[in-house]
Amino acid sequence: MIPAAILGFFVLASVLAPFIAPYDPNKLDLANILAEPNWAHPLGTDQLGRDLLSRLLYGGRMTLSLAAVSVVGVIVIGLFFGVIAGYAGGRIDLAISTLLTMLLALPNLLLTLAILGILGPGVESLLIALIGAGWVGHARIFRALILSLREELYIEAGHGIGCSPARIILRHLLPNLIPTVIILATLDLGAFLLIVSSLSFLGLGVQPPHPDWGVMLNDARPYFGQVPFLILGPGICITLVALSSNLLGDAVRDLTDRRP
Repeated sequence: MIPAAILGFFVLASVLAPFIAPYDPNKLDLANILAEPNWAHPLGTDQLGRDLLSRLLYGGRMTLSLAAVSVVGVIVIGLFFGVIAGYAGGRIDLAISTLLTMLLALPNLLLTLAILGILGPGVESLLIALIGAGWVGHARIFRALILSLREELYIEAGHGIGCSPARIILRHLLPNLIPTVIILATLDLGAFLLIVSSLSFLGLGVQPPHPDWGVMLNDARPYFGQVPFLILGPGICITLVALSSNLLGDAVRDLTDRRP
């Protein structure tokens, strides 16, 4: 419950950012550059006088949104190819498995950087790169699960009474994949959040002046000795969200694993 509460807090704060942020995250105030925390700016201001609390809230909105969309994309595509390969078998399974093996031979980060190099930096390019490089491993997992599930007696019974393949997949196979989907989604959220922040930090993801935790880390590097909280603020947010999502994924896995 603790990691779920922490993750829920950050998600809720990010969703409500337009209503609870005290300032526009990109509003410049050159008279209050690198101001210390005060009543007007609870967390102080950055090197351009922008309110740090507002940028943290809007930055979480951007970072978490990109991570969440990436998670949904890789799971949906992985499910599609994994279920088709595992259920159809034969040449279809051979073709998809060969494609997956070829893609898995490339390091995930290298493939992501290659896609970004072709498409150029930006939010849309980042999403395409993350989803395009991340769905392969999920497809292998779902394929293996379908291969074991399709040998169950209730699946054979469904074939025996004339159920269509679509009905068997939708009514009998996919529901059994829900626990795995939930576990992968919670674990992937932290992983994709770190990747999004890292690529934005390197200038390959979200571009300034849009608020993003990775962009904020990059902007704050020259001022770390003078104002440490410029880095500590987004750094702590990234750490807590990644840690809570990983702990939540482990807890869900333990709850769904009923084996003695």
